[in-house]
Amino acid sequence: MDVYLEGKKLRLNPTKALGKGGEADVFDLGDGRVLKLFKPPEHPDYDNLPHEQTAARARIAEHQQKLPAFPRPLPTRVVSPETLATDRKGKTLLGYAMRKLEGAEPLRRFGDPAFRRAGVPSSRVAELFQGLHRTLSALHGSGVVVGDFNDLNILVTGNDAWLIDADSFQFGPYLSTVFTERFLDPLRLGGSTQGLMPSRPASPDSDWYAFAVALMQSLLCVGPHGGIHRPKPPAPKATPTARVLQRITVFHPDVQYPKPATPFGVLPDDLLHCLHRVFVEDRRGPFPLPLLDSLRFTVCASCGVEHARASCPTCRPSASLNTTPVTTARGQVVATRLFTTEGVILHACVEDGTLRWLFHADGAYRREEGSAVLQGGLEPSLHWALQGGVTLVGKGGEYVVLAPGQRPERLGVDAPEQRPAFAANARHRYWAHAGALWRDGDFGPERLGEVLDGQTRLFVGPRFGLGFHRAGSLRGAFVFDAERPGLRDGLTLPWPSGRLVDAEAVFEGANCWLFLAEETGGRTVNHCVVVGADGTVKASAKGEAGDGSWLGSVRGRCASGEALFAPTDAGLVRVELRQGRLEMVREFPDTEPFVDADSRLFLTRNGLTVVRRQDITALRMT
Repeated sequence: MDVYLEGKKLRLNPTKALGKGGEADVFDLGDGRVLKLFKPPEHPDYDNLPHEQTAARARIAEHQQKLPAFPRPLPTRVVSPETLATDRKGKTLLGYAMRKLEGAEPLRRFGDPAFRRAGVPSSRVAELFQGLHRTLSALHGSGVVVGDFNDLNILVTGNDAWLIDADSFQFGPYLSTVFTERFLDPLRLGGSTQGLMPSRPASPDSDWYAFAVALMQSLLCVGPHGGIHRPKPPAPKATPTARVLQRITVFHPDVQYPKPATPFGVLPDDLLHCLHRVFVEDRRGPFPLPLLDSLRFTVCASCGVEHARASCPTCRPSASLNTTPVTTARGQVVATRLFTTEGVILHACVEDGTLRWLFHADGAYRREEGSAVLQGGLEPSLHWALQGGVTLVGKGGEYVVLAPGQRPERLGVDAPEQRPAFAANARHRYWAHAGALWRDGDFGPERLGEVLDGQTRLFVGPRFGLGFHRAGSLRGAFVFDAERPGLRDGLTLPWPSGRLVDAEAVFEGANCWLFLAEETGGRTVNHCVVVGADGTVKASAKGEAGDGSWLGSVRGRCASGEALFAPTDAGLVRVELRQGRLEMVREFPDTEPFVDADSRLFLTRNGLTVVRRQDITALRMT
C-alpha cells in the first residue's frame, strides 16, 4: 500500500514502528512527527476476524469526511491530526501525521503497583490529573467529547498528560463508536443486560465518569469494579457485567479488596465520598477540581506510608522492622521469612536454585547482601537484570553492566516502546541491537543472528531464549540456544490482534511459558502460550485481566516440570500442561496470608519462595 504525505511518497520501514493499537499502526517519521496509519480490512491482525474487518472498513469510510472536518484549535495537550496521509491519487485518507511525544509512558502504567513502587509518588499523580482536568474542561468547551477516554489514550511526559487518538473524538455529526469496558459509563447502557454494549452516545458526563475511573486507578491501583465479588452463601457470585449493572463496586462489603492495591484510607474522606457518589450513586457532572487542587501527600516518618490525610491512617509508632527469619504456620503451609527491608524490592531471579535480588533503600540500589551498586533515588524508567554478582541496568537505548571492582561497561540496545531489549542467565548476557541478537563472549560480543531492528522483545532462560516482534503488518518470533549461535525463526504463535500492553516469560527445562496482555474490544485479555525449545507451540490459554484466576495477571509465576504456580489474592494455584491443554488442577488456600496477585514466585533451594514489595518468604507444604 502506497502512502503519501504532503505530496511525497513515504517509505514505511517496520523498524520505525513505534506502536500498535487495535485500529492503527504508528510509525516514526524522523522529523518530530509520527504517522498513524489505519489498519485496512486485509491487515494481518484482522485475519479470520470478519467483525473486525467490517468495522475497519466502516471506520476508514467515515474518516474520509471526519478528518477534514476536524475542529481547530484544540487545547495544547491534545495531540491532534496535523497533516492527512492519502493514497497516490490523494483521494483516499489512510491516516495522519501528528506530533511525537518523546519518552512518553501510557497513563495505564501509573495504576500498576510495580511501576508505582519504583519511584512514582502520589503527588505526581495528583499533578497529572490537575492538568488533565483542565484539558478535558477545555475540550468540552470546544464542543468536543473524547468518547473513548481511557488510560491507554493518555500519554505522560514529565508531569504533563496528553490526550491522543484524537481521530476517535466525538464532535458535530460524528459519534464516537469505540469504547473501553473499564471506563464505560453504566448510564450509557440503557438498562441492557446483554453485556457491556453502549446504547446511548458518549457525552461530557461519560467523559467525566471515565476521568474518575482513571483517577481512582492511578491513585489506588484499583478501579471501581476491581477486586473479587465473594457474597455470603447461598448468594451467587456476580458476573463482571452484573457487577457493573448492579453497582457492585470495591466499596461493596461483599467485594474483596485487591491486596496489591493501595488502601482506601490514604485518601481524604471528601475525595472518597466523591468517588462513592460517582460509582455507586451515579453522580455525574465535572469532577470537582478543588478536590484535586487540595490534595497534599506526605510520607509518614514512622511507617513510610504515603497519604493525604491529617494523620497517618495506618501508622503504628511502636512497630519495628524484624530482620530475622520468622516462621509462621497455617494449615499445611509453613512460611519462613528470609528477608525484609524498609525500602522496596525491585527485581529478583533464580540461578541454579539460588535467589538473587535487587532492592532500593537508604538512597541507593542494593544487592541481596546490602552492597550498593548505584546511588540515587528511585527511577521508574530503569530496567534490571542480574547475573551472579553483576547487575545490569537499562534505560532507553543503553544498558550498563555494573560488576564489582570494575568500571561500568556501556552498550547500545534496542528499546521497543521504551523497554530495553536485554536479558541474562547465569552464564551469559544477551541483547538486541542494530538488527542483530548479541551475547557476551570470551573475546567480546558474539553475534547470534539477525532480528528486526529496533522492534525485538527478548527473554532468556538457562537452556534457551525466545524473542518476538510486532511492527506494522509484520509479526515474527524465534527461539535460540543459550550456548550455540543461530536462531530458529518463523515461529507461528497464536498472536493477539489488539494492542500489546505487557509481556513476560517463565522458563523451565525445555519449556517457555510466554504471557502476553493485550487491549482488545474494550477489555484487557491475558494470554499464556507454552513454547518448546524447538519452537513448537504446546498449548495456549487466555483469560480476562483482574478476574482473580491464574490468568488474571501476566507476571509473578514460576514453573516446575510441566506445572506452573501462579499467585492470586486467594493463594497459590497449580496449573499443569496436559495433552495440549492448560488446566488448573489444585488450589492452596492455606497460602493466602503469604501471597497476593502482585507477588513474584521462584523455585529455589529453600522451596517455593515468594517475593513481595518489602519481604521475601519461603513456603513449605507439609
